[in-house]
Amino acid sequence: MMRKVLTFIMAGGKGERLFPLTKDRTKPAVPFGGIYRIIDFTLSNCINSGLRRIYVLTQYKSASLQRHIRLGWNILPSELDQFIELLPAQQRVSETWYLGTADAIYQNLYTLEMDKPDEVLILAGDHIYKMNYYTMIDFHRQTDADLTVGVVEVNKELSPHLGIVEVDSMGRVRGFEEKPKIPKTIPHNSEKVFASMGIYVFKHEVLIRELFGDAKKDNTHHDFGKDVIPEMVKKGFRVAAYNFIDENRKEAKYWRDIGTIDAYYEANMDLIQVEPVFNLYDKAWPIRTYQEQFPPAKTVFSGDEITGRVGLSLDSIVPGGCIISGGRLQRSILSPNVRVNSYSQVYDSILMEGVNVGRYAKIKRAIIDKDVNIPQGMVIGYDPEEDKKRFFVSESGIVVVAKRTEIK
Repeated sequence: MMRKVLTFIMAGGKGERLFPLTKDRTKPAVPFGGIYRIIDFTLSNCINSGLRRIYVLTQYKSASLQRHIRLGWNILPSELDQFIELLPAQQRVSETWYLGTADAIYQNLYTLEMDKPDEVLILAGDHIYKMNYYTMIDFHRQTDADLTVGVVEVNKELSPHLGIVEVDSMGRVRGFEEKPKIPKTIPHNSEKVFASMGIYVFKHEVLIRELFGDAKKDNTHHDFGKDVIPEMVKKGFRVAAYNFIDENRKEAKYWRDIGTIDAYYEANMDLIQVEPVFNLYDKAWPIRTYQEQFPPAKTVFSGDEITGRVGLSLDSIVPGGCIISGGRLQRSILSPNVRVNSYSQVYDSILMEGVNVGRYAKIKRAIIDKDVNIPQGMVIGYDPEEDKKRFFVSESGIVVVAKRTEIK
């Protein structure tokens, strides 16, 4: 029964590697895919899985996230004991803010005591994937595990960026290491490793006991991956690994930790392929979000052979409120209320809400955050040295223009 499960979503992270997109907002609140926020994918997984008692733990620059959830996710009837509720850091048990993932739950133990669930599901609010959490909870119950860790198979070259789970041939967790250079590979496959998805199912009483033990220690990060789970493995708890079953229904499993600008950019670009590896259009697994009321998107000016003035959108995502007014848009993702003016060119880019591209501007391989006015004739993404003087440029050369930047 899902009524016996209480869900916590970790949504307080700074997302420092996503700067400057996280300059004014927490990582789960960063826009993604034109109309969504990153946290929408975790919340949609919860709703599609039948989970109806959800706490979202917030801390760092959470104003936009709080507004998004209040406006777009107030969808469950409280009289049926169903809710999506925000839990900001409150210094309830000490004078510190959340010190780590485990400490964030520890500081909200009063909530656990009030709800008295059988199991506690803990999720990260900053990954892109589709998953039925009910099947993992059912697996957890069938194996009578004290803790079940969600894992996904990835190439071992990615291990320095992920938490790696060592699993034996029986599917039991034997080790947990954060970002190892030499990882423990999957049994019978030396090229793959199991990466932690940041998804945990705990027995209620086990979680409380282990959190109290971790809180008393000084030499700890108060983190599930770094401290609590390795300690449980040492103590001999029944820790099981649940291999990710993808609801995306594609040949390859899709799970993305979009923790860097380059990873974020590539995950967005996945969406505009002819056969996108991540399907937003699956009615059987809808992705929900909050959308303001905007008029339909439109293109204007059908073309002028002499001047080249044509409103054109190719291989792109163009949501409501956007006007392609005599400019060319190709392989790009817009958010609502973007305007691309005459003779301008936008290629392979992400333009967020309220961006205005002036006439004759040229933009390539760039991320333009909200409410930026690109002046007439501005060139972005063509000269790396010039771009670095004005903006942030990622390792692979993606130019990021921060929210409300004034470009002269």
